[in-house]
Amino acid sequence: MPIRIPDALPATSALERENIFVMTENRALHQDIRPLRLVLLNLMPTKIETETQILRKLSNTPLQIEVSLLQTASHKATNVSAQHLEAFYTTFDQIKDERFDGLIITGAPVEQLDFEEVDYWPELCAIMEWSRTNVHSTLHICWGAQAGIYFHYGVPKYPLPEKMFGIFPHKLMKKYSPLVRGFDDEFPAPHSRHTEVRAEDIKAHPELELVAVSDEAGVYIAKSSDSRNFFVFGHPEYDADTLGREFTRDVGRGMNPNLPKHYYPNDDPEQRPVNTWRSCAQLLYTNWLNYYVYQTTPYDLNMLGEMA
Repeated sequence: MPIRIPDALPATSALERENIFVMTENRALHQDIRPLRLVLLNLMPTKIETETQILRKLSNTPLQIEVSLLQTASHKATNVSAQHLEAFYTTFDQIKDERFDGLIITGAPVEQLDFEEVDYWPELCAIMEWSRTNVHSTLHICWGAQAGIYFHYGVPKYPLPEKMFGIFPHKLMKKYSPLVRGFDDEFPAPHSRHTEVRAEDIKAHPELELVAVSDEAGVYIAKSSDSRNFFVFGHPEYDADTLGREFTRDVGRGMNPNLPKHYYPNDDPEQRPVNTWRSCAQLLYTNWLNYYVYQTTPYDLNMLGEMA
């Protein structure tokens, strides 16, 4: 799928080097079709890296996607330039009267705080409430998944005795769900978090379905029974070196972190890690876009309010 993004976005050149079809705004103006409209609420401090990772995953189906980048107005980002945010990001007040086919809410490094202690929690709640009527399908990632499943369904998060950090094997609980179509029966995926949601809480909720779990890492994927909300409690978008850079960062901060599990060959951080999760990560995003956005969203987005 050609993803339509601003011509000067840093991700554009990175994706083009990987031979990923990126359609700039100028070229898109000459396409006589309605693109899928997605909004990416990027809560990660490493915004440019996260943009590139997620845009890469949105690039492998045959339709055009128009991606808008959203930031919180109630929290000032400090790890990206103000010029980048000004050039490429919008705020909720600027889009709250619009409708979108899909919304992606990323993770954020705030999971050890109670939700209500996060400085932008009221704004995030307003966005998630808005998504009920103005967005057809929402994909929540890592802390965004914990926040979303708590806001919409009251499922709590619990602290872990140590950071869940590494690449873990998972098994499918709903093998025939379109969301995991093409997945192997057992597949790897990255996790990097200090808290968890529990399978028994999800199973006990009549409006939720458990899709994939790990014996070691716990819940990985859940969804709402109406297929409007999807929750992924890991980081399928991560690059091969992302966990390694997190490990090096925490060592530099004197945090004495554990090695990410099942990540470095022979548990040797001098050896280059191998990306074993790329194909299933790509399928996850492609399946969500295909089966739960493109095939079910109304052609006229003004009908979203009537469907909710």
